[in-house]
Amino acid sequence: MSSALESLLDLLDLEQIERDIFRGTSRSAVVPRVFGGQVAAQALVAAGRTVPADRTAHSLHSYFLRMGDPGAPIVYSVDRIRDGRSFTTRRVVAVQHGQPIFHLSASFQTYEEGLEHQAVMPPAPDPETLPTAEQMLPRYADVFTDPGVMDRLLEARAAVDLRYVDAPPFANVGTPQEPRSQVWFRTNGKLADDPLLHVCMATYVSDMTLLDSVLLAHGRGGWAVGDVVGASLDHAMWFHRPFRADEWLLYDQESPSASGGRGLGQARIYTQDGRLAITVIQEGVVRVPRD
Repeated sequence: MSSALESLLDLLDLEQIERDIFRGTSRSAVVPRVFGGQVAAQALVAAGRTVPADRTAHSLHSYFLRMGDPGAPIVYSVDRIRDGRSFTTRRVVAVQHGQPIFHLSASFQTYEEGLEHQAVMPPAPDPETLPTAEQMLPRYADVFTDPGVMDRLLEARAAVDLRYVDAPPFANVGTPQEPRSQVWFRTNGKLADDPLLHVCMATYVSDMTLLDSVLLAHGRGGWAVGDVVGASLDHAMWFHRPFRADEWLLYDQESPSASGGRGLGQARIYTQDGRLAITVIQEGVVRVPRD
């Protein structure tokens, strides 16, 4: 296991300070605020720790309310909304400096048999044939206006092996393309056999590239390049089938719409053998900076 992955696992291992109240720390991000995927993953950890082990997360719906301060702890307060025969519902509020910065509702379910069908996995190359972040990012060092951005991107990718199928948005600035993007990802090391951990890790990664397809549609390079200003607004996930975040997952992303200073991304995450594991939808602020 890489030291970066150990650090990320420590980040997700929240401190319990009271019944249904947890505290988490933050790590540096590409931009000077708390990474949204971190807050969502930590909130799901907090919710999951108040749920019986035989109930696994099947959905989450969340809103990013305020920018998080990476230098201050985040307190997660869990509200036990419902404990039914099959489903358990939790609401989590993340607080910093006395104000809510994030709100999450999550639902958990006991295992049961049911009807089965799924969307077919789209074609994608073998992830082992694609360049790693260490191999790919230095090619675009001259695109970043801030010389420290590439190092921060590499640091953000150190715990997770994330590989683009096609060039990322910052590789083709000024050239609008089809609003679709694919990446393969897995953790840089083996994880414990805890379903909640794998779901939370996928939640963490899901916020890394989902709005790439919005940027591609308009030939924008992204926040690292500085030709857009952006932030996640809301984020929803549905967990359909068991998966492991330490095995290759295909993140197939597209954007059906951008308007009003907002862009919508939707995606499906498949296991390498073609099982649909997760559906993700996110809307974010995507604004062109004013002169």
